[in-house]
Amino acid sequence: MPEKNIVEIPKVWMMKNPIKFPEIVKNPIPFFINHLNENDGLIQIKLVARYATMTDRPELIRHFLQKNHKNYIKTTIVRDILKEKIGNGLLTSDGDYWLQQRRAIQPGFHRKRLQSISHIMIDVIDSYLTKRMDKLAESGEIFDMSHEMTHLAYMVVSKSLFSGSIDDSQLDLIDKTITETQKLVINEIRRPFIKPWLWLKGDLKKNKELREMADQAIYEAIKERKATGEKHDDLLDMLLETRYEDGSAMSDQQLRDEALILYVAGHETSANALTWAWYLLATHPEIENKLLGHVKNVLGDEKPSFERIRELDYTLQVVEESMRLFPPAWITDREPLEDDEFEGIKIKKGQDIIAFIYGVHHNPKYWANPEEFNPDRFSIENKKKHVPYSYMPFGGGPRLCIGNNFALMEMQFVLAEMIRKYKVEVIPEQKIELNPLITLRPRYGLKVRISKRK
Repeated sequence: MPEKNIVEIPKVWMMKNPIKFPEIVKNPIPFFINHLNENDGLIQIKLVARYATMTDRPELIRHFLQKNHKNYIKTTIVRDILKEKIGNGLLTSDGDYWLQQRRAIQPGFHRKRLQSISHIMIDVIDSYLTKRMDKLAESGEIFDMSHEMTHLAYMVVSKSLFSGSIDDSQLDLIDKTITETQKLVINEIRRPFIKPWLWLKGDLKKNKELREMADQAIYEAIKERKATGEKHDDLLDMLLETRYEDGSAMSDQQLRDEALILYVAGHETSANALTWAWYLLATHPEIENKLLGHVKNVLGDEKPSFERIRELDYTLQVVEESMRLFPPAWITDREPLEDDEFEGIKIKKGQDIIAFIYGVHHNPKYWANPEEFNPDRFSIENKKKHVPYSYMPFGGGPRLCIGNNFALMEMQFVLAEMIRKYKVEVIPEQKIELNPLITLRPRYGLKVRISKRK
């Protein structure tokens, strides 16, 4: 029998040109796109001391995220850096422990729970629009939409998770802790040589102290909820009610880890997706008007609700297309436990493999006119034509984000409520630049002005 063709993976050294290295550290996305385009979607990149395979080929990504997922675990970046900072929750755990947690928690995101949480969401959104956004509309002042969507998403996930168990000052502390921790994590990932300097400066110590105070607030909320036995129909109730196969419940440490993971995942992704959605809508008035007409036609003057969310199909299309162009989780990676092979591509044990989600979402092989904002790509008929794993804003395989329905519901509610109340104007001549941290943010925010619709 003839031997299989072995695919040679071109090697790219990220530090080859010292002049460009700072630009690559600041935003590696253009670097990755250029080299993947030149090398048929498959490269090896030098990450300090070793190479990692990177790809924007959906079929290969599907192989290691779904079809042969048991051979792949989270990388050392997650195991050694992220887990230390945010705990051993669903996002950072692996193996049998992850499977145990996933099986136990997944049923908690059932229809009835989401229905209960939807009421919390709507109340938080309406309150925020009345107390904050109405004032910005009346004053006509320029503000950062990224900041506002971050704060709104933080309020939604905070109240959905902890309901009335943690006061606003403690929630602000948790929010500050997550923001500062993300900056620290990105620094350690992209510039591992800087860690001794961060230690000498005292940054690591300050962050640890912040995390301890945030932990204390979460532990107190858990203790109080257990002591009172009050029911809030929120995500903390869901975690407290979770039971393993033997009937046992999670420890306080496990509750803290999973609560924090839900907070982190539910906060960042929604905020960034909403910010980019407003940027796209404000710069595409024909789509903005279509969305406005759609929401008015479906809801009239009524509030959006869980019961009617399926009717907001075009709102969902706008959300999905926004996340295609600007995927909050722009990259994900795995480490193979054993040597693997896919269509002649050798994947070595211990050598990370990276799914470049942003690159897949912008690849003309899978998307016609990929830079165009076109929500019709996500109509029911057009979705059937999508290549599997050419669209994965929430990841893929068994580790698909457990809170994806929560996030989609939240984003549809925010767009539906805001599009009817406000006209959003993006301030011209500002620099809109990608800032790929753990999630994909606009580097300098998004300066806008809003006015009330008549």
